[in-house]
Amino acid sequence: MAKESMKARELKRAKLVEKFAAKRAKYKADGNFEALHNLPRNSSSVRLHNTCSQTGRPKGYMRQFGVSRIVFREMASYGLIPGVKKASW
Repeated sequence: MAKESMKARELKRAKLVEKFAAKRAKYKADGNFEALHNLPRNSSSVRLHNTCSQTGRPKGYMRQFGVSRIVFREMASYGLIPGVKKASW
């Protein structure tokens, strides 16, 4: 389980990215790198990190489902993900 502070930090970054997206795009199109440099660092979308929506685990993240591999396996075993079932041979 990820710390609550890590989850909060990611949420804060996501909000900043959304808030400054228009300004950032405008400055990039104009070539105004001075103004771009003065924006907050965390407003860059590159600084976002994918984490599991349930556990906050940063590694083993499955982008298609938004969860880590461990949570995905549990959910698939219980039949919580439509169209996914555990293969057995």
